[in-house]
Amino acid sequence: MSPVPEAHKPRVGERIMAAINRDPLTAPHALRNDALLALATTAHAVVVALLTDEGRRPDALGWTLLLAAQLPLVWRRRRPLWVLAAVVALVAPYHALDYNHAAPTPAAYVALYTVAVTSRPLSTLLTGGSVLAVSLTVMATVNTHQALELLRISGWVIAVLFVGIDVRFYRQYVAAIVERAERAERTREEEARRRVAEERLRIARDLHDLLAHSITLIGVQTSVAAHVLNADPDRLDRAAVAGALDDIAETCRTARGELRTTLEVLREHDGPEIRGPLPGLHGLADLAETARAAGAKAELEVRAEDVPPAVGAAAYRIVQEALTNAVRHAGPAPAVRVELAERDGSLHLSVTDDGTGPPSGTTPGFGLVGMRERARSVGGTLDAGPRPDGGFAVRAVLPLRTARTARTARTVKSARTEGNR
Repeated sequence: MSPVPEAHKPRVGERIMAAINRDPLTAPHALRNDALLALATTAHAVVVALLTDEGRRPDALGWTLLLAAQLPLVWRRRRPLWVLAAVVALVAPYHALDYNHAAPTPAAYVALYTVAVTSRPLSTLLTGGSVLAVSLTVMATVNTHQALELLRISGWVIAVLFVGIDVRFYRQYVAAIVERAERAERTREEEARRRVAEERLRIARDLHDLLAHSITLIGVQTSVAAHVLNADPDRLDRAAVAGALDDIAETCRTARGELRTTLEVLREHDGPEIRGPLPGLHGLADLAETARAAGAKAELEVRAEDVPPAVGAAAYRIVQEALTNAVRHAGPAPAVRVELAERDGSLHLSVTDDGTGPPSGTTPGFGLVGMRERARSVGGTLDAGPRPDGGFAVRAVLPLRTARTARTARTVKSARTEGNR
């Protein structure tokens, strides 16, 4: 037999819950176990009845009532109340005929215990009171001088009732504990799956932003080199070809460095706070210069200071993707303007171009989706679409107050930790 996959193996908590909350009808070997129990009480009754004195030993009628009282126990899980009623109906005339009173008591106590375990406490007390009243009435009718026997019977009935109620409450208590543990385990698993999904999405965004930008620039620079080579082979502009190849090499080096940084971040195991160096607003000048090397007329204006690292990284990636799209789709030598300004506690970002945009029928990529996810990751919003007077515009609003508050809280927490060492 092949081993059961780990994902399909039932947890310990699930097995405990199944054992506690199992329907008596579906419990393994329930009918067999109850039949064995009935056989055990029958053997006890027969032995006790045979060992009694001649005057109280059952006759044919007594043996019939005594043995018949054991039979309903086989179905005690299916119909507890009916089984108890049947046992009482058979045991009561047995006691009334003053046979050995100890012989049928185990069967009666088993039936009463089953009712106490499976019924509500109020119903159990009412049922037990009825059984006790019948028992005392029968015993008082048989022999009015056995006060100690009446007390003994009453004590056993009350003890069985409270043991059954206590077992019922204990099972409910254990079931509640296991259920809370199972709920906590499911919550941890869902949280782990959510974190894995978020991490995969972050990795996909990082790789897309990095590779799409670099590959687009390399493609544009390669096209420039090919154009220079094919324009006039007899008068080859070696300086232009060398410049284009140098730009390609520089783009490859930059992409390799960013890829190494991304991979180093992915290998971190100390939690989300240690993410490695993040790109920020200080890298926007390099993005604009790279866009100019690809043929775009890029202008950059930044009027923001002390931007939180997470917001700076989001703004950097949004600008990077917007410039990549402008170089790719805006046509030859597009005019691109990048503006960032801090207003009303938010970083306002705008990237506009005067290009023609992507040709109709082009399959949409993940660039706009990634930019919107970048903005949402820091609680911001992003709009992108064609401009009324031509070209394309990407505008984002990234809040700074929430990020600064979180950063301040981390700083205070770190300071307190250092002070307590």
